[in-house]
This record gives sequence, C-alpha cells and structure tokens, in this order.
Amino acid sequence: MDKKEYVSVLNKSFASENPENLLRHFLKGLGDKIALSSSLGPEDQVLTHMVTRIDPNARIFTLDTGRLFPETYSLIDRTNLHYGIKIQVFFPDFHALEEMVSTEGIHLFYESIEKRKRYCQVRKLEPLSRAFAGLEAWVCGLRREQSVTRQDMQLIEWDEANGLIKINPLIDWTEEQVWDYIRQHHVPYNSLHEKGFPSIGCQPCIRAVEPGNDPRSGRWWWESPEHRECGLHKR
Repeated sequence: MDKKEYVSVLNKSFASENPENLLRHFLKGLGDKIALSSSLGPEDQVLTHMVTRIDPNARIFTLDTGRLFPETYSLIDRTNLHYGIKIQVFFPDFHALEEMVSTEGIHLFYESIEKRKRYCQVRKLEPLSRAFAGLEAWVCGLRREQSVTRQDMQLIEWDEANGLIKINPLIDWTEEQVWDYIRQHHVPYNSLHEKGFPSIGCQPCIRAVEPGNDPRSGRWWWESPEHRECGLHKR
C-alpha cells in the first residue's frame, strides 16, 4: 500500500472521530515523530489545548519570521505559561535573510507574487523544513471554511512536498465552533482578533477586515484570493 492509499484508509477510519480522539491516536502512536505546527491562530490555540491535555510533553513549534506583531510574541509567552510548556521557535537562516533584504529590499513582497513567495520561502518555508527534521507527521489547524484555497483539503493528507502525513483535526469545524471551544476552555488567544484581525501573520502582510468578510481577505490583500497562500500548504 502506497502513502496515498494509506491516507485514504485513515480518512475512512477516522471520518466520524472527534479531533481529540484523532490526536490521541497519532500522538500515542508516533510519540516524538509527530508535532503540532502552530501559527498561534485560534485554531492552533485550540489544538494546543487538546494536545497538551493528551500529552503535556508533545512537541509544538512555531515559526518566527522576524516580522510578527508584538501581540503574537506576547501570546507565545502567555501560552507557555498557561500550559506549562515551551513552544519551540524556528527562525530564518540569517545568511539567506541578509542576502534577500540586501538585494531585493525589506518590502519586496509588494512588488510581485514571485517576490512575495521568495519572502515566504526565506522567512517560513526554510525554517519549516528544519522543524520537520525527524518527523513522520505534522498537525495543523486548517479548516475548509477558511478560504477558497482550502475547500478540498482532507482530514488526513499525504504531504508530498515534505514527505509527511498531514493531520487537520479541525478541517470540518466552523469559526463558531472554534470560538465556542476557546471560550468554554479559557484558551489564550491573540488580542488582535478583537481588533478586526481574524487571520494574523507577518505585520506588513496583514490588515484588519470588516466583520463578515472572508477571514483571510486581510492577508496579502493586493493579490487575488487564489494566490493567498504562503506555500506551507502546497498540494
């Protein structure tokens, strides 16, 4: 059975399971070969709560691009203190970062999609590849409802680009379900969510949106919706 067939079997097996049971299966089965990749968004904060209840020593990491909001850095500290954990932080390679900024400028991402993808490659994708070292699976907080680029994603996928099983426990959840869970379990969240930022990433690439708008419409707002992915979730 190849990887894609294996993932298809897993999807059928876990189709009716709740997110915590799904996480428990993989966390207990893979141990230190699985990690939660957290962007500190509300979905990832929900998953952090679930993961730490199952295994307080489970690996959780995040990417610091060097361009995050102060509120995001504060949330890292608050989350660590709240759960008694240490989120592992990965930074861009400084040689590649210096070369990019020196040759293409600090705000190159506004100039073209190609340059924005170059920015994401240096600040996100390369650190992510180091975070994945030694893993067999990764967990993330994707939901189909989030954007047009995510509507055909599955509960469990084979991540061909990284050679890993990718687990999306909240794929079918609505935004309302996410926030109900946060309120019910007193999960720490980014204060910017109360200021019109449903989706939060690098400070220069995000702006507030009006209530009811596409949650990711504030990301890379100068680009068309079908291009608004950084490359972390290639399919």
